[in-house]
Amino acid sequence: MVSPDVILVAALTIFLFLALCGALVLVVISLRKPSTIPLVVAGVLVVLCLLAVTVSPINVPLLLGLGIAMLGTALGVLGGNPITRRILEIASHGRVEEGDNGGILLRAPSLPGAVAGEGAVREVMRGGTTIGYLERVAVTLGIIAGFPEAIAVVVALKGIGRFSELATAEARERFIIGTLSSLVWACVVAALVRLAIW
Repeated sequence: MVSPDVILVAALTIFLFLALCGALVLVVISLRKPSTIPLVVAGVLVVLCLLAVTVSPINVPLLLGLGIAMLGTALGVLGGNPITRRILEIASHGRVEEGDNGGILLRAPSLPGAVAGEGAVREVMRGGTTIGYLERVAVTLGIIAGFPEAIAVVVALKGIGRFSELATAEARERFIIGTLSSLVWACVVAALVRLAIW
């Protein structure tokens, strides 16, 4: 006869696997053009998984936990990109132009007597997409491994590296909103995996 604990572990594992797969598919669909509905559904799936592992005192077995950890890591790293981009788009109301190198385009203030719209355009915050992926990898793996201090290390390194580019209000706003949304997503997914496997 199968014990109720084994059935509960099996049900929880199947639920986590399917929900994380579903969230990952929705996130991958949104990578090219972030859309609100798939991202909200992916977020709801992650929150439901987090609630399930928080309420359940049973840990996923090691071998299955490894699969859930890899799936969760992929979701934490990939999911932050469309979610952060969508949040930045909502926050800026589409007024900030994106550059070719992952940054934002800023116009230098025009000189008195110059024609409106003239002025040098420069791209700041270049490489934001790549930095975002790297920060989510570090934070997700750090939390799963039991090293939440990785968050402080990542924020400190990112702040030092971007300090000279934070002179304009647009750059500061993008830095703060982008970093927070990216890190919150990575932390929630990593916490879910950590609670499920440890």
